[in-house]
Amino acid sequence: MATTRKLWTHIALVVGLILTVTAQAKADNPIVQHIYTADPSPLVHNGRVYLYTGHDEDGSTWFTMKEWRVWSSADMVNWTDHGAPMSLATFSWAKQDAWAGQAVQRNGKFYWYVPVVTKATGRPAIGVGVSDSPTGPFRDAIGRPLVENGEIDPSVMIDDDGQAYLYWGNPNLWYVKLNPDMISFSGGVNRIPLTTAGFGTRTGDPNRPTLYEEGPWVYKRNGLYYNVFAAKCCSEYIAYSTAPGPTGPWTYRGTVMPTQGSSFTNHPGIIDFKGSSYFFYHNGALPGGGGFTRSVAVEKFSYNADGTIPTINMTTAGPPPADTLNPYVRQEAETIAWGSGIETEPSSEGGMNVGFINNGDYIKVKNVAFGSGANLFTARVASTVAGSSVEVRSGSPTGPLAGRCTVPNTGGWQSWTNVSCPVSGLTGTRDLYLRFSGGGNYLLNMNWWQFGTGGLNRTPVAAS
Repeated sequence: MATTRKLWTHIALVVGLILTVTAQAKADNPIVQHIYTADPSPLVHNGRVYLYTGHDEDGSTWFTMKEWRVWSSADMVNWTDHGAPMSLATFSWAKQDAWAGQAVQRNGKFYWYVPVVTKATGRPAIGVGVSDSPTGPFRDAIGRPLVENGEIDPSVMIDDDGQAYLYWGNPNLWYVKLNPDMISFSGGVNRIPLTTAGFGTRTGDPNRPTLYEEGPWVYKRNGLYYNVFAAKCCSEYIAYSTAPGPTGPWTYRGTVMPTQGSSFTNHPGIIDFKGSSYFFYHNGALPGGGGFTRSVAVEKFSYNADGTIPTINMTTAGPPPADTLNPYVRQEAETIAWGSGIETEPSSEGGMNVGFINNGDYIKVKNVAFGSGANLFTARVASTVAGSSVEVRSGSPTGPLAGRCTVPNTGGWQSWTNVSCPVSGLTGTRDLYLRFSGGGNYLLNMNWWQFGTGGLNRTPVAAS
């Protein structure tokens, strides 16, 4: 969002201060604030949620999307930015439109199914990226489309018997049975009948008699198959159907999320994680947001006793933490519950770093478990100016000052060094704010941070 960075910095700071006053900065939806994200696809793997999204370009007046992004969290509130491990350039045959996909894990690999418009035909097709890691990088698995019939929005479900299914479609709904290699299929391309009994009744459009629009999200729970989808355009809402088998017959069950927010599209993603269920979606809630500049958000929910999904409404609060964050191990600076003004970029040391930081920008990290107390803070930083600092605060961006680390001129924005400073007053579990202060231009980059109990032989900084 560099092209609109100054405007966003001022707007975000005002928004952050308003939230601090009115809600103790508890608003953490949308879950990413420094870029626009869309079309969430969550995946649970090894105690973390990996979230695969699209990326709406700043100021877009169409679905202008060139790459896909990955985020992850162990607690559902602090999300680590893993950058863009797959883009249109990954697929040499792709022309445009890095739209809504889904990633799954199988055979020790991660497969990311995405729709793109091909150079050869100018029509949408489904491609497959593959990686050995959930965060990539991803490569083109087969060097060509897996399937092409001019429709979009793939979703993948691996059944209990090991059979995998790929679903997709707008305006129709299709599936193929994927082979165990996950990059080929058998049995041909099959069309699921869109009946009003299966997908509800749409009025006013004789060409589309059912509510099904696009964006299927298919999964199995307690022996029942769910198809959660974007319904009725436009504006869309989220509805769902269920079936006794992976291909039907489907029965329409009603609305999951009514039409809300300032985006005329929506896209579902549902997972269970650490004993709770979560519903991902997108809206246009960020400054500058709208139908082509969307943002992913998430809500916690509980299924009804009969397995039906309750009505879920958009909130700014988001879910409660599913876990605490340990400050005594290295934490990536780009692990963020709420960021004001900051951006991220690829780091010369691998992964991403926080950068383009101005005076007053801050990072919020939620539910940090300090225990009996920290007395040392260390950050990995880089800068081309002297005199900026990282302020360690709790409770709010202007909350009690626990410590302040001065950042030197390191000789380059990717010339990294460690700075440490004493801290005090950080006990128990609380929200941490790293606030940046200094001059009128870019101040510093930060790659990671960590607290300790060893301390420095210095007097802790006075609160202010």
